[in-house]
Amino acid sequence: MTEQEARELIERLFGVIDGTHFDELGQVFAQEAVYERPGYEPLRGLDRIEQFYRYERIIGAGQHQVAAVTCSAAGDAVAVGLFRGESRDGQPLKERFADVYRVSGGKIIHRTTYFFRAAI
Repeated sequence: MTEQEARELIERLFGVIDGTHFDELGQVFAQEAVYERPGYEPLRGLDRIEQFYRYERIIGAGQHQVAAVTCSAAGDAVAVGLFRGESRDGQPLKERFADVYRVSGGKIIHRTTYFFRAAI
Protein backbone atom coordinates (compact mmCIF):
# COMPACT_ATOMS: atom_id res chain seq x y z
CA MET A 1 0.00 0.00 0.00
CA THR A 2 1.35 3.41 -0.93
CA GLU A 3 1.03 6.50 1.23
CA GLN A 4 -1.51 7.87 -1.25
CA GLU A 5 -3.61 4.69 -0.99
CA ALA A 6 -3.36 4.83 2.81
CA ARG A 7 -4.44 8.48 2.85
CA GLU A 8 -7.40 7.72 0.56
CA LEU A 9 -8.52 4.82 2.78
CA ILE A 10 -8.21 6.88 5.97
CA GLU A 11 -10.02 9.85 4.44
CA ARG A 12 -12.77 7.47 3.26
CA LEU A 13 -12.99 6.08 6.81
CA PHE A 14 -13.46 9.55 8.28
CA GLY A 15 -15.92 10.45 5.54
CA VAL A 16 -18.05 7.47 6.55
CA ILE A 17 -17.74 8.24 10.27
CA ASP A 18 -18.19 12.01 10.09
CA GLY A 19 -21.09 11.63 7.67
CA THR A 20 -22.70 9.01 9.94
CA HIS A 21 -22.89 6.58 7.02
CA PHE A 22 -22.38 3.65 9.39
CA ASP A 23 -23.90 1.17 6.97
CA GLU A 24 -20.80 1.84 4.81
CA LEU A 25 -18.25 0.88 7.50
CA GLY A 26 -17.77 -2.45 5.69
CA GLN A 27 -16.24 -0.53 2.79
CA VAL A 28 -13.28 0.44 4.99
CA PHE A 29 -13.19 -2.16 7.80
CA ALA A 30 -12.71 -5.88 7.22
CA GLN A 31 -15.39 -8.14 8.69
CA GLU A 32 -12.94 -9.39 11.35
CA ALA A 33 -11.45 -5.95 12.13
CA VAL A 34 -10.45 -4.95 15.66
CA TYR A 35 -10.60 -1.35 16.90
CA GLU A 36 -8.74 -0.39 20.07
CA ARG A 37 -9.61 2.92 21.66
CA PRO A 38 -8.88 4.37 25.13
CA GLY A 39 -11.68 3.75 27.61
CA TYR A 40 -13.20 0.74 25.80
CA GLU A 41 -12.53 -2.95 25.55
CA PRO A 42 -11.29 -3.81 22.04
CA LEU A 43 -14.14 -3.66 19.55
CA ARG A 44 -13.94 -6.98 17.70
CA GLY A 45 -15.66 -7.46 14.37
CA LEU A 46 -17.50 -5.17 12.01
CA ASP A 47 -20.85 -5.57 13.79
CA ARG A 48 -19.34 -4.50 17.12
CA ILE A 49 -17.56 -1.52 15.53
CA GLU A 50 -20.81 -0.42 13.90
CA GLN A 51 -22.66 -0.75 17.22
CA PHE A 52 -20.06 1.50 18.85
CA TYR A 53 -20.46 4.23 16.24
CA ARG A 54 -24.25 4.08 16.17
CA TYR A 55 -25.00 3.87 19.89
CA GLU A 56 -22.01 4.28 22.23
CA ARG A 57 -19.63 6.92 20.99
CA ILE A 58 -20.03 10.21 22.88
CA ILE A 59 -19.61 12.25 19.70
CA GLY A 60 -22.80 13.64 18.24
CA ALA A 61 -21.29 15.39 15.22
CA GLY A 62 -17.97 16.68 13.98
CA GLN A 63 -15.11 16.51 11.54
CA HIS A 64 -11.75 14.74 11.52
CA GLN A 65 -8.94 16.73 9.93
CA VAL A 66 -6.01 14.54 8.89
CA ALA A 67 -2.72 16.42 9.12
CA ALA A 68 -0.36 13.65 8.00
CA VAL A 69 -0.32 10.02 6.89
CA THR A 70 2.67 7.76 6.60
CA CYS A 71 2.81 4.16 5.46
CA SER A 72 5.22 1.24 5.81
CA ALA A 73 6.09 -1.24 3.07
CA ALA A 74 4.15 -3.88 5.03
CA GLY A 75 0.92 -1.93 4.62
CA ASP A 76 0.75 -0.42 8.08
CA ALA A 77 -0.24 3.23 8.24
CA VAL A 78 -0.18 6.03 10.78
CA ALA A 79 -2.39 9.12 10.67
CA VAL A 80 -2.35 12.17 12.92
CA GLY A 81 -4.88 14.93 13.08
CA LEU A 82 -7.51 16.87 14.94
CA PHE A 83 -11.17 16.20 15.64
CA ARG A 84 -13.59 19.08 16.22
CA GLY A 85 -17.24 18.67 16.96
CA GLU A 86 -19.70 18.25 19.74
CA SER A 87 -20.87 15.50 22.06
CA ARG A 88 -24.33 13.97 21.91
CA ASP A 89 -25.36 16.37 24.68
CA GLY A 90 -24.05 19.43 22.81
CA GLN A 91 -20.72 19.96 24.57
CA PRO A 92 -17.88 21.21 22.32
CA LEU A 93 -15.13 18.69 21.56
CA LYS A 94 -11.61 19.30 20.30
CA GLU A 95 -9.17 16.39 20.39
CA ARG A 96 -5.81 15.70 18.78
CA PHE A 97 -5.39 12.06 17.78
CA ALA A 98 -2.99 9.56 16.29
CA ASP A 99 -4.19 6.34 14.68
CA VAL A 100 -2.20 3.25 13.76
CA TYR A 101 -3.72 0.99 11.11
CA ARG A 102 -3.01 -2.46 9.77
CA VAL A 103 -4.49 -2.96 6.33
CA SER A 104 -5.06 -6.10 4.29
CA GLY A 105 -6.89 -6.45 1.01
CA GLY A 106 -7.55 -2.71 0.92
CA LYS A 107 -9.46 -2.73 4.24
CA ILE A 108 -8.56 -1.94 7.82
CA ILE A 109 -8.02 -5.09 9.89
CA HIS A 110 -6.77 -3.32 13.02
CA ARG A 111 -7.01 0.27 14.24
CA THR A 112 -5.62 1.74 17.43
CA THR A 113 -6.42 5.32 18.42
CA TYR A 114 -4.32 7.45 20.78
CA PHE A 115 -5.32 10.79 22.28
CA PHE A 116 -2.95 13.56 23.37
CA ARG A 117 -3.82 13.91 27.03
CA ALA A 118 -2.40 12.85 30.34
CA ALA A 119 -3.31 9.29 31.26
CA ILE A 120 -0.94 8.38 34.09
